[in-house]
Amino acid sequence: MPRLSPPPYPQKPVPRPAPRSIPFRRSRYIYLTLAAVFLYLLVTGYSPLSLLPYRSPKHSPSLQYKNVDWSRYAYFQYATSSAYLCNSVMIFEALNRLGSKADRILIYPERWDTQIESQSDRDSQLLVKARDWYNVRLVPVDLPIMHDKDEQDRRQEGSFIKFAAWNTARYDRVLYLASDITILKPVDELFLLPRTPVAMMREHWSLPDKKLMTSRVILLQPSEDEFERLSTSVRADIRQNGDNDTEILNRFYGDSAMILPHQAYGLLSREFRTDDHRYYVGNTYDLWDPEKVMREASLVHFIDEPFPKPWVMWHHRLLAEKHPQCHGEDCRNKDAWMSLYDDFRKRRKDICALLSATAPEWPPRNSTKKPLV
Repeated sequence: MPRLSPPPYPQKPVPRPAPRSIPFRRSRYIYLTLAAVFLYLLVTGYSPLSLLPYRSPKHSPSLQYKNVDWSRYAYFQYATSSAYLCNSVMIFEALNRLGSKADRILIYPERWDTQIESQSDRDSQLLVKARDWYNVRLVPVDLPIMHDKDEQDRRQEGSFIKFAAWNTARYDRVLYLASDITILKPVDELFLLPRTPVAMMREHWSLPDKKLMTSRVILLQPSEDEFERLSTSVRADIRQNGDNDTEILNRFYGDSAMILPHQAYGLLSREFRTDDHRYYVGNTYDLWDPEKVMREASLVHFIDEPFPKPWVMWHHRLLAEKHPQCHGEDCRNKDAWMSLYDDFRKRRKDICALLSATAPEWPPRNSTKKPLV
């Protein structure tokens, strides 16, 4: 038999030299350098992506406001009377004061002009102020609905003028705001919502009897086709049962519009005079906190029947009967409500040089006029 060689003796492992550690002094410099670079990036907001060439997209929701081309967006207002012209100028003043960057458009009757003929020519003065102080683009138009009608009828028929916002094709998005409002916070963020043809709020004050969208805030994509459809819908021979602008918009977009949160953009002044807040809050268990509500709201709408609009004074009997009630020593509702009206009237005097109109009688005589909101 062949002889087998004995198994080899196990060899002792040869120890490897330990890795040479970085001297303490050198490692300290490396750590300090890395910390300094990190601090620089944190303070300056620098990103390697900033080295790439930037090309603004057609429409891109973004919190990086510095990258937004604001010339693609616009606020839209219209005025059919001196009172509502002042309201619109007050809105433009607020947008300017709050730092809004989008363009501003005002439509008004072409019989008004910007030639100030006297100190009492308030309409011309306000148009010039809007143009020169707040960078508003003035658009005079001639519409039959602006002639030979009283204030109420002019408002009812003139409400269709908001449809002209769809006829502003130079913009990617237009934001219409009702003019009888107070702007508490910037609302430019609405332009950066996800792309949609129309965005509106629920008419929460009509719940639960009606489920409608309100036309008081409309974020829209201009479209010549949509403008044509809306313009056709207001013709007397086509309009259904005397539909107003809100009913027409609900028929067109009630099932497809993006829903805007009414807690931010739809606070009504009369909410401070009621004890039932479930349709505003959205449930029956959250407590009503007027201070918190005011902090969270961006817009306040003056809808407050039987109180008139804020540029009209109150009858003393109406105020005594209907003002917000205190709950023990808690008068926050009353204080918030009064401050909204006081602020509006003060700004109206400062911006438009106009005082409040005379209070209507109270109790009122019988009226067949439907209140407008």
